[in-house]
Amino acid sequence: MAYPSHLSAGEIEEFGREMDAIRNEVMDSRGEKDRQYILTLIRWQRSMALAGRISMMLSLLLSPWSELPWAGWPAFLVLLLGGAALLGISKIIENMEIGHNVMHAQWDWMRDPNIQSNTWEWDNVFPSDQWKHSHNVIHHTWTNVLGKDPDVGYGVMRVTGLQKWHPQFLLNPVINFVLMLLFQWGVALHDLELDKVSKGERSIESIRPMLRRVGWKVVRQLRKDYLLWPAFAAAIAFPVAMLLELNAAPIALAASLTVVAGNLVANGIRNIWSNMIIFCGHFPTGVHHFTPEEVEGETRAQWYLRQLLGSANIEGGKIFHILSGNLSHQIEHHLFPDVPSNRYPEMSQRVKAVAHRFGLPYNTGSFTRQFGTTTLNIWRYSLPGGTAGH
Repeated sequence: MAYPSHLSAGEIEEFGREMDAIRNEVMDSRGEKDRQYILTLIRWQRSMALAGRISMMLSLLLSPWSELPWAGWPAFLVLLLGGAALLGISKIIENMEIGHNVMHAQWDWMRDPNIQSNTWEWDNVFPSDQWKHSHNVIHHTWTNVLGKDPDVGYGVMRVTGLQKWHPQFLLNPVINFVLMLLFQWGVALHDLELDKVSKGERSIESIRPMLRRVGWKVVRQLRKDYLLWPAFAAAIAFPVAMLLELNAAPIALAASLTVVAGNLVANGIRNIWSNMIIFCGHFPTGVHHFTPEEVEGETRAQWYLRQLLGSANIEGGKIFHILSGNLSHQIEHHLFPDVPSNRYPEMSQRVKAVAHRFGLPYNTGSFTRQFGTTTLNIWRYSLPGGTAGH
């Protein structure tokens, strides 16, 4: 591997041994405190989801068309949007700090049949089995290697000068905005490599089983959020409206539409936040990219080094780290993907100290800095030119 040039082969191997030592020490110390962390978080997440849905359903009682004396737009919107926000936050936690990390096998050591990487299905349109292959196997093995890691620009954007410019990259800012709003859908389609199908590099037959699997998951998600929960809201609203001597049919219809709108907002919140956090860990200024030639014959120590150079952290408090799925510690996650995420904060101090001792960069900064430079890079690389370095 060509970078960094100031380290000898022996020093790189020593760096790798120190990373192994940090990982092994933490893995050996897993115990009851870690177990209680994930179990408590799951309880909180599910309670928040339930509270959000109840709030959205109750909002109808305060809507102007309920004809009740205490009804009005302010109270209705507070309950509806508040419930949607609460549900959105619960979806963020389920996807990022729970689902993503459970599927990395971070909690398999507990032997809890309800929290196992091979059985967890997350609240997302991307089937977990396909995600584990594209993310755990491909992305984490080939992090930031051009032509090997499909997450470099997700096949639709230019995010490094190593990528050859094409006119389609003028749409970088537009694609980034759309992907932010529809992130779960973009990730699900991304794994199908439809760009290769369009170029004739991959047949439609080869992805048909994956398409069926994605279709199954899409139907399941749409049915849950936009059919079953709205139907449940209508079923609750109808008898309540009759009890209050209101026009029951319109109230039931309004209840179902209210829940549909709330679920749309909640999914949008999750999509936008997930996109921002993940992009801040991969595309801000200072993140390195590599060519296949540079990683040929790579040792484990060199793999560790590439993970350090190809990732970025975001500074923040405990709640922020939980809401980010601890991907605010993207460096530690790429170095130790199967270590429980709640241990990343303590590991980050040790990794940073080792990096500095070896004269290596440790890319960390505020959310404003990381998101700002990520956005600027996406805009900059939409144009021809740009550095061909790392």
